[in-house]
Amino acid sequence: MTKRIALISEHATPLGIFGGADSGGQNVYVGQVAKHLAALGYSVDVLTRRDRPQLPEIVEWHNGVRIVHITAGATQVMPKEALLPYMGEFTTAAIAFMDRHWDYDLIHANFWMSALVAAEIKRQRGIPFVVTFHALGRVRRFYQGDADKFPDDRFAIEDRIVREADKIIAECPQDREDLLTLYHADPNKIEVIPCGVDRGEFWQIEQNQARSVLGLPVNERIVLQLGRLVPRKGVDNTICGFAHLVKQHGISARLLIVGGESHTPNPQMTPEIARLSAIASSLGIGDRVIFFGNRGREILKYFYSAADIFVTTPWYEPFGITPLEAMACGTPAIGSNVGGIKFTVKDGETGYLVAPNQPEILGDRLAFLFQNPALLQLLGRQAIRHVEGRFTWEKVTSEIAALYESVLAGSRQCDSSFNELAIVESSFNEAIQAFQAAKTALSPAIILAAKQLSHCFAQGGKVLICGNGGSAAEAQHLAAEFVGRFRCAYRAGLPAIALTADTALVTAWSNDVGYEDVFARQVKTFAQPGDVLIGISTSGRSRNLVQAFHAARQQNIYRIALIGGNGGELLDLADTAILVPASDPQRIQEVQLMVLHLLCELVEGQLLAVPLSVSEIQEQERELVG
Repeated sequence: MTKRIALISEHATPLGIFGGADSGGQNVYVGQVAKHLAALGYSVDVLTRRDRPQLPEIVEWHNGVRIVHITAGATQVMPKEALLPYMGEFTTAAIAFMDRHWDYDLIHANFWMSALVAAEIKRQRGIPFVVTFHALGRVRRFYQGDADKFPDDRFAIEDRIVREADKIIAECPQDREDLLTLYHADPNKIEVIPCGVDRGEFWQIEQNQARSVLGLPVNERIVLQLGRLVPRKGVDNTICGFAHLVKQHGISARLLIVGGESHTPNPQMTPEIARLSAIASSLGIGDRVIFFGNRGREILKYFYSAADIFVTTPWYEPFGITPLEAMACGTPAIGSNVGGIKFTVKDGETGYLVAPNQPEILGDRLAFLFQNPALLQLLGRQAIRHVEGRFTWEKVTSEIAALYESVLAGSRQCDSSFNELAIVESSFNEAIQAFQAAKTALSPAIILAAKQLSHCFAQGGKVLICGNGGSAAEAQHLAAEFVGRFRCAYRAGLPAIALTADTALVTAWSNDVGYEDVFARQVKTFAQPGDVLIGISTSGRSRNLVQAFHAARQQNIYRIALIGGNGGELLDLADTAILVPASDPQRIQEVQLMVLHLLCELVEGQLLAVPLSVSEIQEQERELVG
């Protein structure tokens, strides 16, 4: 049966204008998650506040997603800081809509007020909910002080949400840390799942072509700032850094600023434009700073591709989706070393991280890149690979869907009416969904890992394998398949060692020295150049695997991580990461077993240099025998 999901986003609708004061990354997030959930087979409604009287109750949107407009307060645009008094009305209207249509299996709340609605619906209807905060009140108040106009009630409401939510999606490691330290959240509730980029929406366009479309000069250096025009985004810092580039380094360039409440720059509609224009003029660069107003999503890739460098230097940023979009278009990003930006921008690899209030350093970084065009091109290529490796909406939504399934499974287990047949059917359905998501997400990494293993064996190397608990058993299972056989009965053994198998060493070293170092000790002892280390973990956080991967990296040993969840530390330590898009350990282990079998089959086929069908492998075996 199709599962029904409600995404509640009280102020940020997928139909909103990107770059407006209350329109930005959350609008994109909600829309992309909704579309990609629908593509995975879910029935999805987005519940948002009706802010114009002419809006219909239901708008049929992409992929069968429905935008449901809920009347709460006057049907007019209001700043989100003024919406809390209407959340009771929103809750009542949302439940009335459900009564007329259907209940949902799960609610995904976006922002704290939407989560308040979800918590009330859970209290009345028992529907579980997941929350993505997008911004935390205590963090916002710390950075903005009196400029933060949200009521103090927000803090107590967020505390309630943290207690009552079934799962919390943190968009970056800093978000998780803030939830733990400022809200005392249960760490088992939190999953780090980032925002993503739609590769069907953002891709690299040849720079001169992009500039031609936008009417920009071909031979000019261009810096781009794109997003919401509000003070906390630090666009004034970008302007000051750009002035340092021009004045102190003598580099001629142009700064494009895209965003605002109207298509053409209008200081009356977007007061921040007037303030920023005055700053640019006072610095003597008013003629080099061009405001474009807001632009539709379909044109943004041309701005990103036309720019040489993208800059975003907010005071704080819960995630920040624009650097990812820029990098997807092959444009290096310079961003503030805060929040989500320090998670998405790899310093020195896809751009640079700078302090949000040091424009001179920003200007120096801009100058350095313009003075080193080969490096600029390299960072752009690496940026594309970085985005495609971790931050596509397909991968992100697969992780979110896996999180939903873990919540739904837990909810069903708490239901006293749940019967044995339902358990069996549900488990099979969840496994099928996990395998379907893995098929799309993992195929390239599996093939790459198999090729590396084949090369290792062909060159006389060996494979070391480690894991804990069930993963320790799988490490021994994989070693047995390599040393013994998988499909080909007449091949030579392939040298593989399960580091979990030496009971005497594992127990002695763990008792005398420490369990965290038990695999690293063996890596340092057995590993030689050309060998491969495989680590198997459902979380990627096991300290003994992390230490083993550090040891392998120091010895220049190729590292393959077979992991789940958000990948943990092993994700960044691996040369090849096979990250199962699931959070339930049971589903992760099931997919991992399939991956291990695929590695065996692919390696045998590659070493035999034949196509990988079973019948053809068996035919070659018969020829070898006969």
